[in-house]
Amino acid sequence: MKLAELSLPDFFKSYYAQFPVLTPIQEKAIEAGLLKGKSLVACAPTASGKTLVATMSIIYSIGEGNKAVYLVPLKALGSEKYKEYQKLFQNTPYKVMLSTGDMDSESNYLAKYEVLILTTEKLDSLLRFRVPWINKVKTVVVDEIHLLNDQSRGPTLEIILTLLKTFIQPQFVGLSATIGNPEQLAEWLEATLIIDSWRPVELKQGIHLQGKTEFYGKQGR
Repeated sequence: MKLAELSLPDFFKSYYAQFPVLTPIQEKAIEAGLLKGKSLVACAPTASGKTLVATMSIIYSIGEGNKAVYLVPLKALGSEKYKEYQKLFQNTPYKVMLSTGDMDSESNYLAKYEVLILTTEKLDSLLRFRVPWINKVKTVVVDEIHLLNDQSRGPTLEIILTLLKTFIQPQFVGLSATIGNPEQLAEWLEATLIIDSWRPVELKQGIHLQGKTEFYGKQGR
């Protein structure tokens, strides 16, 4: 499947023109209804194209007049995504904003942005204040969704997703390189699970000892 064949705007296709052919996880996402508002949990190796899966869902959602949230566990990851999306959305009518403050705040200024990159703590604060524009959010990307199993971050993330499921029922797009219980997680989110093992760089296993590396076992991509 080719990027040019997708029902997405030209600015998106031009920005990602260096990736004309979709990766396996991206194809599976499209086939599973990503651009029809269906919730997905995508589990695939690092650099296999999961971020573009999220971006496609965001582009489609805001093109329909909605808002989208990209939820990140760390401020550093949020800053990285913000820089990427600033470049993507420049010279378009869409605006993106990063908000990582964990102090209680209504953050009314966020209402004017179509794409919001938020930390888990920030979204938790916004939900507690019941900001009125939250009802316009139709797509929520959850990066590193396997952190639901993390003892420190997991409980807050679970509460946030439960509240979103209850009050606005958005399209969820969960991303992870490894999930211990993917079927159970997808069922809880009422999402389709898509898994793929393709990776752009061959993965080899071996032992390095005294300056020499010996590879062994089954090698895969």
